[in-house]
Order: sequence, then structure tokens, then C-alpha cells
Amino acid sequence: MADEQKRKRTFKKYTYRGIDLDKLLDMTSAELTQLVHCRARRRFTRGLKRKPMALIKKLRKAKRTCPEGEKPEAVRTHLRNMIVTPEMVGSIIGIYNGKTFNQVEIKAEMIGHYLGEFSITYKPV
Repeated sequence: MADEQKRKRTFKKYTYRGIDLDKLLDMTSAELTQLVHCRARRRFTRGLKRKPMALIKKLRKAKRTCPEGEKPEAVRTHLRNMIVTPEMVGSIIGIYNGKTFNQVEIKAEMIGHYLGEFSITYKPV
């Protein structure tokens, strides 16, 4: 009983295609582009346009202004086709589903997926 209390629970360290989150955050965008799937790679090589860059800037600002140890303020967006990057991890985004904004906290497991995948547009029957 005593050694059961002493044991700490170990969590699996998250890796994206064999690279842990700390290294992903240090990577340049060109190196990150080589890791993602083909459609995302094409999108990143063609450059981020004005609206996706504006979303990233808002997320950076929300993270900067929040107190240490607290969650940042939610940033609302209609950009369901935005691909989640490592820089977004920890942010809270309100994703529009056609009617309301669903608040989603971005986790490391979401890297490489589209924002729209986390905000369902219909009511399941």
C-alpha cells in the first residue's frame, strides 16, 4: 500500500512524427513543412495569406497578454480551413460552425489537422 502511494503517474510524452513538442516549437516553418502531410505542405509552401496570418497574430497577442499560468482569452475565427501549427498549442479558439462559435482548446495532438475538424457543423441524430 505504501509503495503504491509513492509511485507517481507517468505521462506519455507527445511526439509528432517522432519529434517532441519542444523541438517542434524551435523548428523553422520550412522544417515543419517537411513533416506535415502533402496537402498541408502544399498550403504552407504557397505561403500563408492575410487572414491566417492575422489569426496567428491574434493568438500570439492573446498568449502575451494573459497572466502566467492562466489560459489565454479566446480568439474567434471563421477560418475552418486553418491548419493547426505547434505555435497554436495552448490557445483557445472559437471556431464558427455556421451558427455559433465553439470554443476549442488547442492540444498537441491536434497539430496538422484543420480547425474545422474540431467544430462540428451539424447535430448528430
